[in-house]
Amino acid sequence: MLLILSMEKFIMKKQLSFSLLSSILFTTACTWAPLSGLGEKVRVLEPYEINSCTKKGKTTVSVKAEIAGIKRNKKTVEKELQRLARNAAPDLNGDTVVAASPVKNGIQTFFVYKCVDPQN
Repeated sequence: MLLILSMEKFIMKKQLSFSLLSSILFTTACTWAPLSGLGEKVRVLEPYEINSCTKKGKTTVSVKAEIAGIKRNKKTVEKELQRLARNAAPDLNGDTVVAASPVKNGIQTFFVYKCVDPQN
């Protein structure tokens, strides 16, 4: 009887550990930076693609790079940072963002440009 109870406890602990681990892994892959309506219209370009654009400013954005000591997926973090930069661009009258720095600890700076009708 004692052996059966010990086995049940062991199995329950394993199931709880698996559930907790699954939750953490799922959370680290989730996207937490939704794109706003205005942000949807903002493009992400490379520096060589903005020759006829007017620089409007810069924005620095940040997201969690790790959760509970577990590093989040690099691509997910980059996409979230781009979404946040795209969301910020309309506040500077911009329609395009270009990475101005590499991602470091979940933080990145973007230059904001106006490429469509850049004189306005």
